[in-house]
Amino acid sequence: MITYAHLFRVFLKIGLLSFGGPAAQIAVMHRTLVEEQKWLSEREYLDALSFCMLLPGPEAMQVATFGGWRVRGILGGFIAGGLFVLPGALIMLGLAALYVSFAELTWLSALFLGIKATVLVIVGQALFRLSAKTLKSPLAWVLALISFCGLTFLGLPFPLIVFGAGLIGFVFLQKTFGEEEFSRT
Repeated sequence: MITYAHLFRVFLKIGLLSFGGPAAQIAVMHRTLVEEQKWLSEREYLDALSFCMLLPGPEAMQVATFGGWRVRGILGGFIAGGLFVLPGALIMLGLAALYVSFAELTWLSALFLGIKATVLVIVGQALFRLSAKTLKSPLAWVLALISFCGLTFLGLPFPLIVFGAGLIGFVFLQKTFGEEEFSRT
């Protein structure tokens, strides 16, 4: 059985390393919870992520809370959710105070520029790893690209993107498997 102390250490690590937005946070959690700790299977993690993306609020925190709940129940969920948010919030508070106090220093501006570049690389790597695991067909890649363009360039609402992708997937599955085969799945 996983102890609360071990759960605390793992989610403290996740909370300290989770920078760069949801894509990077989700990738860090995947690596930690699925690959390193083996607390969740690949399927459980992706199902939880898919479900949390449909819920209102920050999906990365919801996935963390799910992971904690899955291994240690309600208290585990509270611990995981809290440690997912608190370390990062404290670090950001410290960085903001540092920036406000010493923004005119050239070396500090260079440091923050380096942090921005590092976060950009982390997010890019996370997107690449996650897309390689989840986008298994040409249709999935096309839907992801169209969804990205719709959200980024056209400003379409997220629920419309989800509905459209679901409708396209439904139509594609019916054409691929036939109506009779599709109704059994």
